[in-house]
Amino acid sequence: MRAFREAVEAGDLDAVEALLAEDVVFMSPVVFKPYPGKAITAAILRAVSQVFEDFRYERELAGADGRDHALVFAARVGDRELTGCDFIHVNDEGLIDEFTVMVRPLSGAQALAAAMGARFEEIAKEAEARSV
Repeated sequence: MRAFREAVEAGDLDAVEALLAEDVVFMSPVVFKPYPGKAITAAILRAVSQVFEDFRYERELAGADGRDHALVFAARVGDRELTGCDFIHVNDEGLIDEFTVMVRPLSGAQALAAAMGARFEEIAKEAEARSV
């Protein structure tokens, strides 16, 4: 996941998007339903890059087969500190086809939910524009 991590850390969201499979499924830490598709996943990742402050990856773990990865991160949303993990699975082509995010503590997750919820109309419009 070096390419993904480097793209995120550099703020290169076009490179992040290029690493997503068309059929990627994004699972949010604060919404029950999964978000299927590259357009919505890219739009969510662009928005969260604006919501998270002081974002940094702290550790990286990889499965034995090289297809499963966990990237542990720390960030802030407003005055709430949070830690989290991006669980990433790649397909046969090396593209991300599953992306699950978990965060803690609850107050950090609530701050994230509020900040992302306030942007969700913009996220949906961006995703629709990208899928055309």
